[in-house]
Amino acid sequence: MISETDRFNVSHPNLCSALRWKGQFIQAEPDPTVPSMSDRIFWCIYTQTCIGPDGKIAEPKNCSSTRRTCHGTGKCG
Repeated sequence: MISETDRFNVSHPNLCSALRWKGQFIQAEPDPTVPSMSDRIFWCIYTQTCIGPDGKIAEPKNCSSTRRTCHGTGKCG
C-alpha cells in the first residue's frame, strides 16, 4: 500500500511539468499553525481533467514515472 505522503508528494524530482494543482496558484507562505487545506485535486494541462492523455490518473505518484507514455509530452502511446 502506498502512503498518502508518497502518493501526493509534489516535490518529486521527476514530476511531470504538465501536472497542475491548486496549491501552485496560491501566493502565500505556508503557515504551520494552520491545518493544511490541500484538497488533493490534480489535473493534466493537456486533458484539463484528472485523467492524463494515457488514460491514467493524474496525480504526483503516477506523474513522476518517466515510463509513463505521456510524461511531459502530452502524447499518448
